Amino acid sequence: MSNEDQLWDAVQNRDATRDGEFFYGVMTTGVYCRPSCASRLALRKNVRFFATPAEAESAGLRPCKRCRPKGASAAVLNKVVHELARQIDAQPEETFSLEQLAQRAGYSPFHFQRSFKAIMGSSPKEYQTAARVRMLKQELRNEKPVADAIYQAGFGSGSRVYEKADGQLGMTPSEYRSGGKGLTISYASGPTPLGLMMIGATDRGICFLQFGDTDEALLKELRQQFAAATVQAMPDSHRPEFEAWLGALNRHLRGLEPRLDLPLDVRGTAFQLIVWRYLQKVPYGEVRSYSEVAAAIGKPKAVRAVASACASNSVALLIPCHRVVRGTGELGGYRWGVQRKRVLLDTERAASKR
Repeated sequence: MSNEDQLWDAVQNRDATRDGEFFYGVMTTGVYCRPSCASRLALRKNVRFFATPAEAESAGLRPCKRCRPKGASAAVLNKVVHELARQIDAQPEETFSLEQLAQRAGYSPFHFQRSFKAIMGSSPKEYQTAARVRMLKQELRNEKPVADAIYQAGFGSGSRVYEKADGQLGMTPSEYRSGGKGLTISYASGPTPLGLMMIGATDRGICFLQFGDTDEALLKELRQQFAAATVQAMPDSHRPEFEAWLGALNRHLRGLEPRLDLPLDVRGTAFQLIVWRYLQKVPYGEVRSYSEVAAAIGKPKAVRAVASACASNSVALLIPCHRVVRGTGELGGYRWGVQRKRVLLDTERAASKR
């Protein structure tokens, strides 16, 4: 241990890099803490230093309920969570007990699950389901029988994977194994105030709505995103519906139709879907910061994951990721260009003041 003046400096500065190296106890309150504890700073004369939690408890002190000094430090917890994630990725078919995992990190199951979600963007159960879906895809690509692939990936029954297939596999296992022959996406493009726009739709709704410079580039992007599907030009029988969609979108882009009510067929991870649903609730003409979105969905530490979910959005306008900005008020990034984002926000603000 360093000398006590250095230890006291670390406590005053709430130095998280020293967590785990030593602990300090406040003799007047009977509580001991880690150096980074955000509790009110005690008087120096009432503080003692300890090398381990056991030493502090031998002196009659109890652990702080705020900083949980007996649990792993933030750095250790982050390492444990990522080690666990790698273990799940390597063995998705295995069953992992939340209680056992939490015990490894030194936290309660509730606190560990909350920390895992903050760091990885999903709960351990959601993360494992995503890993199992990836393994299922691999088994299907290797031409394993559907039933064998389902059980090899760790799904207890066929019904379980069919529950998950619509949200993460993008189609049924049989459709996926046959190259997505059962999924057809029709596309068409048209001019808008923000440039060329292409719409791709299944029989359930719009799955692709993006801006670009050429039809060729947009079609290439559509095919890359839905490589296993049949992609075809919008049939004449559906042109009236497409024209109606395009008209509604153009009125929206001019500030004449704030609310868009078009059918959607989007797929993503559990975390992405949570973010996208929240974005659809952000009022027209308003913005939220990435940290505000993270807090609103109950994952305040998942700011980067929120930004990633916004960047993964394939359906412009209908999932209004342009309404998310940096905490400083700067626009931040936008998949279809910052200038388009600026025009969208300016148009919405002006229209909402009418």
